Amino acid sequence: MSVLEMKVPSPGESITEVEIATWLVKDGDYVEKDQPIAEVDSDKATLELPAEESGVITLKAEEGDVVQVGQVVCLIDRDAAKPSGSSAPAEAPKKEEEAPKAAEPAKTEAPKPVAAAATQTYATGTPSPAAKKILDEKGIDASQVSGSGRDGRISKSDAELAAVPAFGGNPMTATGSRSTTTTKLSVLRRKIAQRLVSVKNETAMLTTFNEVDMSEIFRLRKQYKEEFAQKHGVGLGFMSFFTKAVTRALQMYPDVNASIDGDFKVNYDFCDISIAVSGPKGLMVPVLRNAENMSFASVEANIKDLAIKVRDGKITVDEMTGGTFTITNGGTFGSMMSTPIINPPQSAILGMHNIIQRPVAVDGQVVIRPMMYLAMSYDHRIIDGKESVGFLVAVKEAIDNPVEILMNGDEKKGLGL
Repeated sequence: MSVLEMKVPSPGESITEVEIATWLVKDGDYVEKDQPIAEVDSDKATLELPAEESGVITLKAEEGDVVQVGQVVCLIDRDAAKPSGSSAPAEAPKKEEEAPKAAEPAKTEAPKPVAAAATQTYATGTPSPAAKKILDEKGIDASQVSGSGRDGRISKSDAELAAVPAFGGNPMTATGSRSTTTTKLSVLRRKIAQRLVSVKNETAMLTTFNEVDMSEIFRLRKQYKEEFAQKHGVGLGFMSFFTKAVTRALQMYPDVNASIDGDFKVNYDFCDISIAVSGPKGLMVPVLRNAENMSFASVEANIKDLAIKVRDGKITVDEMTGGTFTITNGGTFGSMMSTPIINPPQSAILGMHNIIQRPVAVDGQVVIRPMMYLAMSYDHRIIDGKESVGFLVAVKEAIDNPVEILMNGDEKKGLGL
């Protein structure tokens, strides 16, 4: 018998382990070469694992298992014959024989004595002195708390974790569902959490704010959206304006386009812009390479392509590696103001927010304009207040007056029309 051991390939540099998120096939299935057989989560992205050969598969890892790169996760019997339509009935008896075996344990699971014991523990659990004091302070009756100690005894930690009843409510007469659901965080989500905490602990992060008038961008999009879409095949969105404004500002303030490497500062001559995109598996940050050389249409086309890949789970590690500055748009979810967290090893991030019609003073007159708050978080170890404020003002100038600053006074030529 010729059996292939399928090992976890390396998804990218520095990745040593992945988590089996979902098996797309069952044990004993016949798989075709290059057929996706599993989805695996790395600390950067969710990737598909294709079958290396055709044959009958035997799974060697469970969903949720964390496996090392190079570890065997399944076997493929290459000598197994491919089932045909006529062979399907021959396999049916095997499934019927296995069904009773699978049903037998189900009959013996969760015996009634255990359930009764659980009920009894809940009703008769007594708190320790420390737990009783905490419950009394919270106003929680001990009979409403399930103890984790011996014989159902309520420990101090049980009391500390006990939920406080809603204001005005009586825990003895609470109605409605009290169930909870516990799920394991994915490798991606755990890595994001780890990186966010490390940023807060290891950088001197500050945030500076400003606001921009979106009137001119609204006008340009309304006036040229059909012509732009017809010529370039993509819509004219906000992100191209902000990307162009950011790349200009990065060239004006090079320390913002830098990172710290030990005792050294690394400045980049290129602008690789990470665009935060929300996907099914969490926040992804695909990168626009050399965005300083891109046109409005090129920015929009690349962002659209990367966003589709994130949505469909097709984004690669290489497409999210690197980046010298990040733009995130919380406004798509309705955020009015936030303090975005730096995407390491970068030194700064720009946060966009929702657009609100607000009264502002223009030439001594109060007028209604579409306004947006901007927030720039930066690492004060490498970026001083002068650079951070100057950078954000440069972005504001470009957004307030895009024709003069981003298009050299010719809006049609600037948009490639």
